[in-house]
Amino acid sequence: MKFALAIDLQRTSPEQRIEEVADNVLELVTRAEAGGVDYVFAAEHHTIEYTIGPNPFVMLTHWANHTKRVRLGPAVAVAPYWHPIRLAAEAALFDVLSGGRLEFGIGRGAYQYEFDRMAGGIPQQQGSAHLREALPAILKLWQGDYAHDGAIWKWPRATSVPKPMQKPHPPLWIAARDPDTFDFAFEVGANIMSNPLSKPFAEMEVLAAKFRAACAHRPDRPRPSWMILRRTCVYESPEDWRVPYQCSLDNLNLSCEL
Repeated sequence: MKFALAIDLQRTSPEQRIEEVADNVLELVTRAEAGGVDYVFAAEHHTIEYTIGPNPFVMLTHWANHTKRVRLGPAVAVAPYWHPIRLAAEAALFDVLSGGRLEFGIGRGAYQYEFDRMAGGIPQQQGSAHLREALPAILKLWQGDYAHDGAIWKWPRATSVPKPMQKPHPPLWIAARDPDTFDFAFEVGANIMSNPLSKPFAEMEVLAAKFRAACAHRPDRPRPSWMILRRTCVYESPEDWRVPYQCSLDNLNLSCEL
């Protein structure tokens, strides 16, 4: 088993200085590396104070300059918000600047709120088409000259400048919750990251069943790594966890009474 952190710059109050938030996150990243964490991922989100991450590669480059070993990557670059040529080049440049430590995570996007502002208001579910067209194109751009004539993007012969340091390409990760996306990850040789969101712990077994089904569907393909995201808190003392736990019980009791 390996361990990872998925981080964005979370500001809970407008009075909180963003510089302070960034410094706290950097300290978390360096402590994670010192503690043996294998991966640190940066999220991409827009116009949301609680999840600040307008360009994950900027944050990742900052973290790379203060670390030596830990693997770094976006979790995830949101395919509908990027032109594939630009995403291929940004990711490759980070791989070079980090000394070949990129773990390339890509997904279709999560919030309709962001799609209304970043993707012309298309339904969030349509982001899957962007993912399926963008990732194979990015892999070809990393290989060499490639002209693209797709349903979403078109361009004449081009290539990624620069190319990634890792060959044939950096490890791939796809954010997946539905069975079709699990199957797509197997098709392109990507690892899979899943997020139960705010659903209860039992949702992990639902996602695990989808992963096992995808493995059964493609016995001809190597079994990818599967990463599951869960929210985690670290407290100063063993007793501190009782405070939010008691608050949750109080809120539950209040809801039941209402």
